[in-house]
Amino acid sequence: MPIKVGIWRMNGKPKPIEFEAMDTEKHLEDIVAEDISIIDSNLFLIGRQVPTAYGKFIDLLALDRDGNLVVIELKKNRTPREVVAQVLDYGSWVRNLAEDDIASIFESYIQKYKTEGSDVSLDQAFCKGFGVDKMPETLNESHELVVIATNLDDSTERIINYLTEFGVAINAVFFNFFKDGANEYISRAWLIEPDQAEVKVVEKRQKLPWNGEFYVSFGHHDNSRHWEDARKYGFISAGGGEWYSRTLYMLEPDSRIWVNVPAIGYVGMGIVTEPPVLAKDFMVTDNNGKKIPIIDAPLKGNLLRPPDNPKGTEEYLVRVDWVKTVSLEEAIKEKGFFGNQNSAAKPRAKKWQHTVERLKKRFKIEAH
Repeated sequence: MPIKVGIWRMNGKPKPIEFEAMDTEKHLEDIVAEDISIIDSNLFLIGRQVPTAYGKFIDLLALDRDGNLVVIELKKNRTPREVVAQVLDYGSWVRNLAEDDIASIFESYIQKYKTEGSDVSLDQAFCKGFGVDKMPETLNESHELVVIATNLDDSTERIINYLTEFGVAINAVFFNFFKDGANEYISRAWLIEPDQAEVKVVEKRQKLPWNGEFYVSFGHHDNSRHWEDARKYGFISAGGGEWYSRTLYMLEPDSRIWVNVPAIGYVGMGIVTEPPVLAKDFMVTDNNGKKIPIIDAPLKGNLLRPPDNPKGTEEYLVRVDWVKTVSLEEAIKEKGFFGNQNSAAKPRAKKWQHTVERLKKRFKIEAH
C-alpha cells in the first residue's frame, strides 16, 4: 500500500499543512533534473528527454556509482499499464547502449541544458560528481527502472511488486508538495526501499563473484576488422574511440578470454600474451620468417582507419595465443548465452558462468 504523507504544524493545537498538487509533471521533472539527489544521492544525471531508436523520449537518464544506467520516467496521467509498459520498453533499449553511446548522450545533455562546463567529458563529470579518481572499468552491466509520480495507485503498486519478484530492477518513488505560508516543502517516499529492492533483484539474478575469465566482443566487418585475420595472426582488437578501446587494458598477459562476434556467436578462446598496442605497432612474422607490421601483411580486412578520422579512433590490438577458434560459419550461439556491448568485460552474472561451461563442452576444452 503506498504511503500517505501528512505534515502538521505544532503551535499549540496541531494544524495540518496544506497539500498542494503540482501544476504539471514538467515542474516535477524540472525539480528532479535540477538536483537528482532528491531521488537518490547515488545518481548522476546524464540525459534529459533522451531520444530512443523507437521515436520516444526518456524523461531522465542517470548513472549510478557503479556505472549502471537508471531510467527515470514520470507517470504523467497515464494508466498503470501504459507507464510500466513504457519504462520496460525504455529498459529494452538502454540495455544495449555501448559506452560511446552513453558518452554521446551526456554530451548532448550538457550542450542543451548546461550553459557552463559544456566541454567537460563524461569521465571528468562522473569523477567530480561522485568524488572518485576514475570511472568504473565498464558501464551498463545492468540497469534500473524508476517511475516517478505525485501519487501512486494500487494497480501500479501491484505491477511493480510483481515484476521485482521476477528479478526486474524496477521501483517507484512519489512526491508530495506542501505549502506553509511562503514556505514550500517536498516529501519523497519509495514504494520499495531501494536496499530491499536490490536484495530482491540480486536474489533473482544470482549475481556471482567474477570467475576470472574475460568476455570479449569482436566487431567483425568484412572491410575493416576481420575475424579470419584475428585467427591467423593471433589478436583481438577494438577501435573507433576511447570508449571502445579502453576496456582492452583490463586484458593483462595470462588473461583467459572468450570471444563473441555480436549477432553471430562465440568463435574462440585464448590466452592474452601482450597488452594493447596500435595496429601499426603490432608485429607479425611473414612467410620468410621476417618480423613486419601487421598492416603490411596480407589481410582480408583493413586495420587502418581513414586518415581523416579523429585522433583516438585508431585500432588497438591485443596479442592472443589461441587455444581454440572456429570460423564465423561455425560460431556457437545458444539461447541464454551471455552478451555485452563492451569490447572486454569481467562478467559476474550467473548467465556468464553458464555460457563458459557450455562453451567448454562445445569447444571440447578442459576446465581452467
